[in-house]
Amino acid sequence: MAASFCYPFVAFLSVFCISVTKGQYSNFNKLELPQGVGGPESAAFRGVLVFSEGPFTTVTDGRILKWQGPNVGFVDFAYTSPQRTKQFCDGTTDREKGPICGRPLALSFDPVTGRLYIADAFFGLLVVGLQGGLATQLVGGFKLLNGLDVDLLTGNIYFSDASLVYDIRNVTQPGFRPDSTGRLLCYNPHNKQVTTLLSGLFGGGGPAVSNDGTFVLVAELNRKRILKYWLVGSKANTTEVLLDLDGNPNKIKRAERFGEFWVAVSAGFLPPASSIVPKGVRINSKGVVLQTVLFEAHYFNKSITLVQEQDGKLYVGCRNTTFLGVYSN
Repeated sequence: MAASFCYPFVAFLSVFCISVTKGQYSNFNKLELPQGVGGPESAAFRGVLVFSEGPFTTVTDGRILKWQGPNVGFVDFAYTSPQRTKQFCDGTTDREKGPICGRPLALSFDPVTGRLYIADAFFGLLVVGLQGGLATQLVGGFKLLNGLDVDLLTGNIYFSDASLVYDIRNVTQPGFRPDSTGRLLCYNPHNKQVTTLLSGLFGGGGPAVSNDGTFVLVAELNRKRILKYWLVGSKANTTEVLLDLDGNPNKIKRAERFGEFWVAVSAGFLPPASSIVPKGVRINSKGVVLQTVLFEAHYFNKSITLVQEQDGKLYVGCRNTTFLGVYSN
C-alpha cells in the first residue's frame, strides 16, 4: 500500500442538538434475520431521524442486509465478493468459505454522498452506492479489518486492522493467542491513499471520529482500553489513553448527543470467564463514563460487538445471534 497523509480540516457547523432520554432502555425488541442467517456484528443508518433508512447490518454469510419494516423484514442490499453466489454462500456459517463469500464486519455511511463504506475481514475496505449490489474494493491486502468510521467533515475513512498475523478463521482455533500488531489507518478518498496512524495495537478496533473532526477514538480490545488519537491542534498526531475498562471494548460509535460515544463492552470475554456481562457504555470526549446499560438479560453469556444509537434507541450487534437487538425507553 502506498503511504500518504489524511489532511483534516476545521469547518464551522450548525449543531442540531438531539434530546435523548437517559433511561435504562428497559424495552427490548428483536429484528429477526432471515431464516438460517446470523452474526449481525454491525449496523448503520442512512440519513437522520425520521428521514433515515435501515438499519443495514452485516451477516456471517457475506451479505449486507437492509431492514424494510416489520411487514417485510431484512432484504439483500449489498455484498463484498465478486465470486459470491447465493447457492454457495447464503446461510453459511463456515468461515472457510469467507475468501469466496466475504465477511463484512463494519459499516459506515458517508452523510454527504449516501455511499456505504464496508470493512470486510477478507476483502478489505470497500464502498457501495445508493442502490447496493456488488461493492467496489478500495484497498485490499489486509488480514482482518474489523471497524471503520467516516469523518463527517473531510470524508476521510478511519479504519482498524486487528492483526498483521492472523485472520478471522484463526480466532476460533485451539490455542489461539491474540497479538499486538493491530493498526489504526486512514483512507483519503480524494487521493486514494492510505496512512498508518497507529501500530502495535493489541486487538485494535471500533474507530469513531469526533463530530468536530479533532480526534478519533480506537479500542484496544485485549488491553481493555480506549485510545484517543488527535488529528488537529497542538496535540495533532499524538495519542493518549482515554479510558481503561473492566471488559473488552469492541466497536465505538458516536452517540446522538454531541461529543458523546457508545462503546460495546463484554466483561469476561477475554480472557474467557465462566460468565460474560455484555453492556453498552456511554462516554464523553474526556473519557468520563456517563451511563452503563446492561444487556445480559437478553444476551446472556454472549459478547457483543456494537451499540449504535438511532432516534433514542440502542441497536445491539452480536456475532452469535440471529437477530439485531433494539433497546428503547
